[in-house]
Amino acid sequence: MYGQLSVAVVVPAYNEIAKITRTITSVPAFVDRIIVVDDGSSDGTGEAAARVFRRGLEVVRHPQNRGVGSAIASGYRRALELGTDAACVMAGDAQMDPADLPRLLDPLAEGYADYAKGNRFLWPGGVASVMPPVRLVGNFVLSWLTRLASGYWHLFDSQCGYTAISRQALACLDLGRIFPRYGYPNDILSRLACVGARVVDVPVRPVYGPGWRSGIRPWTVVYPMSFVLARALARRVRGRLLRAYRRRDDVLPARLD
Repeated sequence: MYGQLSVAVVVPAYNEIAKITRTITSVPAFVDRIIVVDDGSSDGTGEAAARVFRRGLEVVRHPQNRGVGSAIASGYRRALELGTDAACVMAGDAQMDPADLPRLLDPLAEGYADYAKGNRFLWPGGVASVMPPVRLVGNFVLSWLTRLASGYWHLFDSQCGYTAISRQALACLDLGRIFPRYGYPNDILSRLACVGARVVDVPVRPVYGPGWRSGIRPWTVVYPMSFVLARALARRVRGRLLRAYRRRDDVLPARLD
């Protein structure tokens, strides 16, 4: 429990056998449930996770790799089934500092946000010295485009996946329609905007270990991200038009047949 909140941590993992044990054991003791989602790993990640002795730990397995967004959606479904008040996401690659978890939960516990997301650019000392240059540039571009698509102009670092969401907000999302791969954070933000969720940025420490290399390549990102952001913008425009029509109907007198 964190204050009055029961907490689940969703850990999406794909071929993270070298880091999954460290990730699980680093989760703070106040967390009630740890839901590791083995997304079709071929290196024994799921088996290694299941061997860790930790109260409230369970492993959900995908027979085939579906993508990180799909893995998170599976974890979210399980968190809803378990009745937890808040669901957080900590990646299986140990790149999220567990000391930041209370900072993400505070806005939910204090009742002024439905979704809190990490913003590494708010961390004291800045992120430029530790984030790889390609990621830095890409993050700037995608953050601005996500602002446009979602309407959350106060947010930045759209690609940070370190998040906490309330049960009420989670229940409003159609988890079966969340974008399954890279681009899921942007898709979730646009869907939260459509239901009027209160979203805040929280400073989190950027973590990049020695020899870290990204498996993401620009040519594998451009098309899916273009699709995600275009769909998000269309969803936002459609929502504004619908609200405008409803206001018009409220003002105009009913027509007589």
